Amino acid sequence: MKGKTSVFSVYAKSKAKTNTEARRLSVSELEKLIANLNASLAAEKAKLEKKEAQERQATIQKVNDLLAESGLKPEDLKKAPRKTGAKKPAAGKRGRKAKVPPRYRLEIDGQEYLWSGRGRTPRVFQQYFDAGNSRESCEIAA
Repeated sequence: MKGKTSVFSVYAKSKAKTNTEARRLSVSELEKLIANLNASLAAEKAKLEKKEAQERQATIQKVNDLLAESGLKPEDLKKAPRKTGAKKPAAGKRGRKAKVPPRYRLEIDGQEYLWSGRGRTPRVFQQYFDAGNSRESCEIAA
């Protein structure tokens, strides 16, 4: 953004004010205005892209200078060893729940169903229990 505010900033913020002012112009004047604004937009986008490309090149040059200064090559960065021995966060941290091994197993029509025994009873297990079967009958032997 430029330092000075533009007359157009009022219209960029308010669709109602833009429509009010647009009604004061003829269709041909509106078309010319839109064409001029589109040309200005394209020019500003081109300037911005050029500036971003220059900044990117400057950053690349800085990185290359640092590499040369340290005696490293870009290929060395790919070979950098990864940190080993990093501890995994304990269960419960960062909103993660501990993974619980399944405690119950059912096989119905060749499909296996597993359940940890925690939380709401899955529908297939509930139907199995409602049919008069016990939890012990589908418990996984340790």
